[in-house]
Amino acid sequence: VQLQAFGGGLVQAGDSLRLSCVASGVTFSNYGMGWFRQAPGKEREFVTAIDWTGGITYYADSVKARFTIFRGNAKNTVYLQMNSLKPEDTAVYSCAADRLRFGRRENEYEYWGQGTLVTVSS
Repeated sequence: VQLQAFGGGLVQAGDSLRLSCVASGVTFSNYGMGWFRQAPGKEREFVTAIDWTGGITYYADSVKARFTIFRGNAKNTVYLQMNSLKPEDTAVYSCAADRLRFGRRENEYEYWGQGTLVTVSS
């Protein structure tokens, strides 16, 4: 299983950005997906997760109403739409996949992709 995240970059506060995570080597629709982030000097934290069909989603309180996770199973891709970005959203964002779960804890995910850096300037 390979996961590759795209779409990071440098934006200003209030801007929007969409991240993509493409999966290969799997039947994508069989996997729950999650996004996590790690800010400089901090531990990695949960951002959002989505179930196999896209019908159930979870969000961290810090991103609720600003971020949206959705998936395109035909394209083997999970997306993270980030609106109203804040400087505190600056982090490396990583996607993760698991055959059985789509929770809020890192240890619920078996596969991880490399991260993509999002920098939000004030």
